[in-house]
Amino acid sequence: MVPGNTPGTVQPAFALAAFLWPTRAITSQWVVLPLVLMAVGLFRWATALWPYSGFQAPPMHGDFEAQRHWMEITRHLPPTQWYFHDLEWWGLDYPPLTAYHSWALGTIGSWINPTWFALHTSRGLDDPSLKLYMRATVLLSEYLVYVPAAVVFFRRFVRLHGVHAWEGNVALVALLMQPGLILIDHAHFQYNTVMLGFVLASISAFYAERRLWSAVFFVAALGFKQMALYYAPAVFAALLAACFRPRPRPILLLSVALVTGISFATLFAPLLLFGLKDGPALDDEGEIRPLALPIFSSIPLLSTYTTDTMSWYYPAVQQLAQSIHRIFPFARGIFEDKVANLWCALNVVVKLRQFPAALLQRVSLFATLSAILPPCTLIFLRPRGDLYLYGMAATAWGFFLCSFQVHEKSVLLPLLPMTLILAQRGGLTPAIRAWVGWANLMGVWTMYPLLKRDGLRTPYFVLTLLWAYLLGLPPVSLSAYSDVAPGSRGGLSFPTRVLHFSFYHMMVVWHVVEAFVAPPMGKPDLWVVANAGIGAAGFSVCYLWCVWQCLQISGLLNSGGGRRGTAEPARTKKLQ
Repeated sequence: MVPGNTPGTVQPAFALAAFLWPTRAITSQWVVLPLVLMAVGLFRWATALWPYSGFQAPPMHGDFEAQRHWMEITRHLPPTQWYFHDLEWWGLDYPPLTAYHSWALGTIGSWINPTWFALHTSRGLDDPSLKLYMRATVLLSEYLVYVPAAVVFFRRFVRLHGVHAWEGNVALVALLMQPGLILIDHAHFQYNTVMLGFVLASISAFYAERRLWSAVFFVAALGFKQMALYYAPAVFAALLAACFRPRPRPILLLSVALVTGISFATLFAPLLLFGLKDGPALDDEGEIRPLALPIFSSIPLLSTYTTDTMSWYYPAVQQLAQSIHRIFPFARGIFEDKVANLWCALNVVVKLRQFPAALLQRVSLFATLSAILPPCTLIFLRPRGDLYLYGMAATAWGFFLCSFQVHEKSVLLPLLPMTLILAQRGGLTPAIRAWVGWANLMGVWTMYPLLKRDGLRTPYFVLTLLWAYLLGLPPVSLSAYSDVAPGSRGGLSFPTRVLHFSFYHMMVVWHVVEAFVAPPMGKPDLWVVANAGIGAAGFSVCYLWCVWQCLQISGLLNSGGGRRGTAEPARTKKLQ
């Protein structure tokens, strides 16, 4: 908000605030919420009309075919074959909850039209009615998991921070209109919102001091997509702090450990029980398949009990080993395609694929641990409510920049907690809006090469520029950078403005060059590599900013206790 023309009045500072300005006086959000959900749903369905990943692109098609194929095999094959069946054709490589979700959707779809998921004969199917069904399942899954979790989170979070409910609605719309998430799930085609919805539910439960539910929801997120591991160290540090600070609480510690173990056991139970019932999986020659993970046979204590193929429990061990092997594909290399992280950027100078995979794995592990240690340590030592989101974002940025086998779509993970920061006190001030918007726009920009391959240039530009307009961000608006004097409370310093505008300038110039200038002969990927390099530099800055905010909130940089870095003072409730 900025001062109005009449003394003592205020007016909206950016477009999204202006759209929701008439709702400030409405006390019940149930009047506003249905309108918001209809509006954001309309944008999602309009985006879904565009092509999807792999549309009419044989031989492997794309992510759409992968998701459809998983519905096919889970619908027709017993669970003991899910992680073994024809791995060359989009073999299942997500955790069990994704498999169960695919089974449910495949079963419902088969009732409607059995040919959509017919075993073997439905591969590469481009039926328009199938597209309609699959698009509908993404929207339904999001509105059953992600949207309710987001609504509950914002209601609880704004109350905790003493923020007006209207500001929470603005932040909610900003989150639901995130261009990157809409484009990846509803255009490219994935179900990321299910995993992110469970993460939101975990964060919300944590702020409500329901630690056990927080653990359950986070296990559900891990059980749907292994990418939720990006948040795991921060979640672990926060739960551990709740168990030990300000005083040890052994009962809570044991309860969290027990609930977490039971949750994981529940996720894997159908696989293991069906394995015990159906017996060990066999190869094409009818022989019992060996364990996929060498660790089961390389450790003497484990090998004694896991290598006996005739033991009654071997099928269960076999299923567990195979699923873990598929979920964590270390054999694929340190990165696939061009992704805006440190390894892809470094590969321009030093060809990393010339080094042994084991060495790259150790280097990646060391770099990732070094990146996530500072925010996780601060979460544990200074368990403050408004530090948690910054710590989660910094941890996720550390994983994205340094970890093994990163995909460009994984940038959605650090962008979630960064966007949630808009709901805290002072979250809609120009400084926070500028940082959150800059990260989001750069995130979707780095995914442009992927979206372009899918024929999604038009929805990319429409949704990205619309979100920039709504939040008052370049290249559509400069309100996040011009409404407050540089260096004043709620504003950005001059060097920060120069930094942001430099990257905005590079992104715009890159689009112009990529559209009108052909890459040099022998370097067809030059513009894509430049995109990844610029993105890696920008995301590194985002990581440093999140860590800096954690330091400022923690109070370690001053003797007067925690304070906000670029936003207004907020209540810092201890996470006890």
